[in-house]
Amino acid sequence: MKKAFLILGLITAAISVHAQTFKQQIAAHRQKYMDDFLAEQRSPLKKDDLPNLRFFDADSTYSVVAKVELLQNEPTLKLTTFDGHSQEYVRYAKLTFSLKGKALQLTLYKSPALSAIPQYKDYLFLPFTDATNGGLTYPGGRYMDMNANDIKDGSLTVDFNKAYNPYCAYSDGYQCPVPPKENKLAVSVEAGEKLFAGEKKH
Repeated sequence: MKKAFLILGLITAAISVHAQTFKQQIAAHRQKYMDDFLAEQRSPLKKDDLPNLRFFDADSTYSVVAKVELLQNEPTLKLTTFDGHSQEYVRYAKLTFSLKGKALQLTLYKSPALSAIPQYKDYLFLPFTDATNGGLTYPGGRYMDMNANDIKDGSLTVDFNKAYNPYCAYSDGYQCPVPPKENKLAVSVEAGEKLFAGEKKH
């Protein structure tokens, strides 16, 4: 019996350490995210705006492993931006995963323009909408940044804790792609960045 309690205690401790480590990783990620606003020359936010950034608590259940189906010979398409313009992208892969007990799918995109820049040649774009938009989160949806090198053995970790708002959530004057209908999730993704608490700049 003592051995059973010892094993249970070790398991509980391991889970606790993992949860704490995960929260620390997300905290570090968010700190860099905020620092980048101050480092970016065309940033819509200044130091005084950063306290108005809000996030859901880190939750490891929103970090899922997706099955990746790479797409071949996809034509270039235009994603409409919030200001009525468009940007060229190519469908790169289909992601299939389970979240909160539901089978879901998202499409990963690749920008030909960014791919031509060496440091962004492996960058992948994951825009999406979910049932929290317009209430807890930005009405227009959110983004995630991915990297082709993180696809291992046909799988990719998708961590919705790293979902963030487009610049258009904070200010006009930016060309932010509207998440396409195929990336509309019929669930509430209560992870990542929430609705900005400050005034939108015009």
